[in-house]
Amino acid sequence: MIHQLLAEFMGTALMIIFGVGVHSDEVLKGSKYRGSGHLFAITTWGFGITVSLFIFGDVSINPAMVLAQCILGNVSWAMFIPYSVAEVLGGVVGAVIVYIMYADEFKASEGNVDPVAVRNIFSTAPGIRNLPRNFFVEFFATFVFISSIIAITQIKTPGIAPIAVGLLVWAIGMGMGGPTGFAMNLARDMGPRIAHALLPIKNKANSDWQYGIIVPGIAPFVGGLCAALFMRSFFGI
Repeated sequence: MIHQLLAEFMGTALMIIFGVGVHSDEVLKGSKYRGSGHLFAITTWGFGITVSLFIFGDVSINPAMVLAQCILGNVSWAMFIPYSVAEVLGGVVGAVIVYIMYADEFKASEGNVDPVAVRNIFSTAPGIRNLPRNFFVEFFATFVFISSIIAITQIKTPGIAPIAVGLLVWAIGMGMGGPTGFAMNLARDMGPRIAHALLPIKNKANSDWQYGIIVPGIAPFVGGLCAALFMRSFFGI
């Protein structure tokens, strides 16, 4: 149990290091890759998740996936909260590590980069704020994401799953990511959002907990629930 919790913690932390790291690259003054754009960022998220899955193996690194696995009987319900907490804490620690790595760039960006843009390095935000529609986007993206991963894991060829999940993240990010930034994962958004609130960043924007709780907080769980029920009823998984 402890080993699996540590794997969830470290796998999520590494995913966040890649993801928050690439947004730091793209946004912060002094970064050599500033202004690289969304293709650069989405590709790094996809590759980063692939690397995390290759290293840590059979991990969820996403509370919505843990929920789906509990519904399908692959994970004990007793592990739902411990796994989810480990993943959120991994998100916090991963974001803090990125802040330490980019401390000089964060300092150079004080007064030169919009505080909202700095907050959005850590957590997702909608392009156009419309909470019901934002909720639907996150719900549907997560539904596709979790359903696809469940299907991918039925393929028993070694090494296929991490690569396929990375490509899946890339495709969803490109096709559905524009409205909300496609969190699809409480730990991906809430962990770094907590880190942003705690870190000594000057003149920081508010953490926007209303959006964080309603959209990337709740919607992925609804998507994960529906994905598990769909895959069980339609495919008999």
